[in-house]
Amino acid sequence: MRFRNINFYKEQSLIIFMKIESFANSFPLENNKLKGILVIIDGMGDLPNKQIENKTPLEAAETPNMDFLATRGEMGYMYPVKPGFVPESDEAIVSIFGNDLISSTRGQLEARGTELKLTRGDLALRVNFATIDSLKKGNVLDRRAGRTLTTAEAEILAKALNKIKLPVKFVFEPTIQHRAVLVFRGGFSDNILGNDLAYIQEKSQNPDKIKFCKPLDDEENSLYTSNIVNEFIEKAYKVLDKHPVNEERKRKGLMPANYLLVRGAGIEPPKLKLYKKWISMNYMPLEKGFSKTSGMENFSFDYPKFKKLDAYENLWDGLRKACKFSIKVLKKNKKRADYAYIHLKETDLPGHDNKPLEKKMMLEYIDKTLFKFLRKFAPPNKIKIVVTADHSTPCKLKSHSADPVPVLFYNDSIPKEKKFCEKEARRGTLGRIMGKDLLKKVGFVR
Repeated sequence: MRFRNINFYKEQSLIIFMKIESFANSFPLENNKLKGILVIIDGMGDLPNKQIENKTPLEAAETPNMDFLATRGEMGYMYPVKPGFVPESDEAIVSIFGNDLISSTRGQLEARGTELKLTRGDLALRVNFATIDSLKKGNVLDRRAGRTLTTAEAEILAKALNKIKLPVKFVFEPTIQHRAVLVFRGGFSDNILGNDLAYIQEKSQNPDKIKFCKPLDDEENSLYTSNIVNEFIEKAYKVLDKHPVNEERKRKGLMPANYLLVRGAGIEPPKLKLYKKWISMNYMPLEKGFSKTSGMENFSFDYPKFKKLDAYENLWDGLRKACKFSIKVLKKNKKRADYAYIHLKETDLPGHDNKPLEKKMMLEYIDKTLFKFLRKFAPPNKIKIVVTADHSTPCKLKSHSADPVPVLFYNDSIPKEKKFCEKEARRGTLGRIMGKDLLKKVGFVR
């Protein structure tokens, strides 16, 4: 008896599987309106790392469900803003949704992601609780106070900061972990440079030394505004450095949250393209503010309060809740919107902390929860899925980089074995994409 080549049987099995899958997909479970889902995994892009056998966290991760979507789709690589540009999260998101960078500011978007009410002329700034050695020495020891500032501590410190006496009205609002928003009420200029220089494109500046805010033009109001902000920051240090909360933190060997780093000054309401047929599932102030300003119906949840000193325990609580919440919202709202936007923040933090194993595990968790659901949810309902990142945060660099990010576009095409990772995405049929072109490229907008 003559045996056929084993590849013949593999090919026949694949053809049979494709016919069965096509037949099943021709009978959707329910009539639905949802056409596409955009999932942005914050800081997912990375570089090969010795800690994980010279692979990236995405390449090293076991992600069978994302790989399933890649097998039935296309891949490419994207520069969120443009080649050579190191984007902040707000710049990347603004660009990916087809806006110019001048359309908004980080401070305005973050403030609009809180319950604060803004009027034209209010100056909004994004803030980090940070740690310095002293005003005299001016060394920034940690931009995030060691990532150990609890929610209760932040709220107590904010209460003290809101008692500072200034010739203008202001409000200081803590948000999540080390983050906060600062708003000065009245007619100010936003043509100022904040004192947090970690993300500016000019690398000649030393981000490990404290700086003063400064005006970016010769206008009197710009000088006045920068002086007011500098006065607040100096008075804030005096309040924070000897505050009982920070005295107790120092006694425990923790970094005191004794300094404020501000950036993203903005007074004008963001002028963004509207996406009224979209829903979003976002829980961080920036992404909430962006979604609301873009006309999306945003679904959110209260982020788990940071009670213990393990920052990553808090991050894992947040990630678990975010994945579970996103699945719930998609199930309930698939007939109400054309497109959905999900942004998962937690994967960015291991990049900043040089923890590739932690990043790998987070990607695996996202895959076995959210993407396990999407793998079953999308095909019968004829829903397209795009998976990408807002920027690369390579662990070995501990910061954002200009490296492109991988893109996965699931469109239920003919199966072809693929692994979703940076290396394979570079070889993908989607090719090179600029952030502003992504949604048009995949047909999510015209």
